[in-house]
Amino acid sequence: MFSIIAVGKMRHKAELELVDRYAKRIHPRLSIIEVNEAKGSPEEAKLKETQALLNALPDRSVVISLDEGGKNYSSLVFANKMQAWIEQSRPISFLIGGAEGLHHAAIERSDLVLSLGSLTWPHMLVRILLAEQIYRVQTILQGHPYHRQGRP
Repeated sequence: MFSIIAVGKMRHKAELELVDRYAKRIHPRLSIIEVNEAKGSPEEAKLKETQALLNALPDRSVVISLDEGGKNYSSLVFANKMQAWIEQSRPISFLIGGAEGLHHAAIERSDLVLSLGSLTWPHMLVRILLAEQIYRVQTILQGHPYHRQGRP
């Protein structure tokens, strides 16, 4: 039901272990699909990578693209937004571009453009942060105490 489709291969064991920690807690299990980095000018690479990401989308997917210009939600608001899509029983796919970002074709195809904040994150860490947030969404929607709202 949930997939992260990203440019580049995770190679470092520590990163793989962290993303897997959350991927296996998500039910059904989070799918990670990796597409190759493209060669060429920055604009050519961005276009080729975006085409590969879009080609990897499961049929009928809700598409959420990660982009610094996207909307920034609290975990609770994000969970409520996700609930409507989960209830539609459609696959939910998150797109993470390469070093040059996403071509506007991905943004146009998106049901939501999401930002994880105004800080710049390495793309491999974004996968980990996103996997944790997907897990958090599920726990919020199930009423599980994993998500602690508010401050003491």
